[in-house]
Amino acid sequence: MTKDDCFQLGKITKTHGIRGEVVFFLDVDMPELYETMDSVLIEIKGDLVPYFIESISVNRNRGIVALEGVETIEEAQKLVNSDLYLPLDNLDELEAGQFYFHEIVGFRIRDEKLGDLGTVRTVYNVPPQDLIAMDYQGKEVLIPVNDDLTPSADKENKILNVRLPDGLLDVYLNEPSAGRKAADYDGDEDETDED
Repeated sequence: MTKDDCFQLGKITKTHGIRGEVVFFLDVDMPELYETMDSVLIEIKGDLVPYFIESISVNRNRGIVALEGVETIEEAQKLVNSDLYLPLDNLDELEAGQFYFHEIVGFRIRDEKLGDLGTVRTVYNVPPQDLIAMDYQGKEVLIPVNDDLTPSADKENKILNVRLPDGLLDVYLNEPSAGRKAADYDGDEDETDED
């Protein structure tokens, strides 16, 4: 199985305890759905290696996991910073227009008023708001993911339909207004001459 057949579930961030347990960071919308998974693919030196899960306890987007065959802290340490994958067929079928974040990378972004703007470069999972990143006129623009601003994706034509609020692009394109710039600030705001 290759990465093209999989989606990235998250990453192993650290060890837990001394019995070989590890901590998964689950980079997904609903981590609780993965509390019952019985195996995972771990990327090791470019290869996806299957591991069976003996136990998993999920709290928010973190899971404490015991993997079969990983019994010591030394064995667990070798897996830290490894990416986690699951086969694409593990994903639930979505309704028309809905999308998973990994699916829309590379999609053209089309605003209902402004037309084509750019392409999806990546999606940042930054609580409390997921953000779609695109390059627009040489600047990175971040678009919050929600039903109002990102209503649908046309997967067949690789288009993400958006409704950007007025002024969002201007925030990224306009230089700071004239006047005192942050770089000019020396910290002595109250400079007065006292006699």
